[in-house]
Amino acid sequence: MEFGIFVQGYVGKRAEIDPLAEHKALMEETEYVIQADKSGFKYAWASEHHFLDEYSHLSANDVFLGYLAHATERIHLGSGIFNPLAQVNHPVKVAEKVAMLDHLSGNRFEFGSGRGAGSHEILGFLPGITDMNHTKEIWEETIAEFPRMWLQDEYEGFQGKHWSLPPRKVLPKPYGPAHPAMWYAAGSPPSYAMAARKGLGVLGFSVQKVSDMEWVLEQYKTAIVDAEPVGAFVNDNVMVTTTAICAPTHEEAVRIAANGGLHYLPSLVFRYHDTFPRPEGFPVWPETLPEYTEELVEALIEEELLICGDPDEVLRQCKRWEQAGADQLSFGLPVGVPKEETLQTIRLVGEHVIPKIDTDPVHRTSRFRRGG
Repeated sequence: MEFGIFVQGYVGKRAEIDPLAEHKALMEETEYVIQADKSGFKYAWASEHHFLDEYSHLSANDVFLGYLAHATERIHLGSGIFNPLAQVNHPVKVAEKVAMLDHLSGNRFEFGSGRGAGSHEILGFLPGITDMNHTKEIWEETIAEFPRMWLQDEYEGFQGKHWSLPPRKVLPKPYGPAHPAMWYAAGSPPSYAMAARKGLGVLGFSVQKVSDMEWVLEQYKTAIVDAEPVGAFVNDNVMVTTTAICAPTHEEAVRIAANGGLHYLPSLVFRYHDTFPRPEGFPVWPETLPEYTEELVEALIEEELLICGDPDEVLRQCKRWEQAGADQLSFGLPVGVPKEETLQTIRLVGEHVIPKIDTDPVHRTSRFRRGG
């Protein structure tokens, strides 16, 4: 199993007391990725969201990732996601950004795409449309065009229902043979199977606990066997996200979690991501979950809903994800936790966890490119 981190420009309530909160949040997250690079993490994923106050101010993630391509040395930088719906980002512009980032990162870029998970965000770009299901056909008609834009000397052009382009040379071409690995942000079992049939890796942002891996892998690993990849190769890879807090002692880790305002992020998730099934009894915005206590944090650890503890405990908790079959475990950083304590988590995981689970530290198999 490999490791990653996920950043999204979370500001939360900090802006109520600090006029520079947005700037500090974005700059802190570049520091987290740079530290993850030094600490042996393989991946860093950066979100693309629009209009989501407090929850995610990381809208121009291509710019963010371009900066990190120069500021890091070995970590793979991924779009989590680039939204390729023509009304949000024209597909040609997306193809150009992916290839450019592949050059700037020296072959370290990973192309994650998706349709978006909330009507407040996506339907802002689709005037007159009220059904999020409409985005499925836009994404479906677009995703297979990216490898053609990258691999054909002159792209043959496209005439679709939602966008079109005459024959043109789409430049630059990706760095090296083939193209960056392709991923899809999936939220339901049918989405995992669909991604597998297309040969796409999955970004599993909706997997909440270890036991969820059973249906994730059943749908994905069964379908990937018969994949007809839209790209030059199959990216057989399931990434899942969870929150992680690691400290020198169990007591310190629990204290950090209890004081970190971790209740607020899930409340914002269901404020904006109205395509996610809302758990029974979950408060409706503007009501939020109650603040976490140390007792609740201990319960979340017991239920495998939170990675939290000293390095030995975090190692055991991560091994549970490995045993369940996750190909990659990516930490959604504990938003609301002070910067130094978040950097501590990254350093301790890099020192005590990754070397005992990720057995390919130089990632010789990190990118399979046909012909490469």
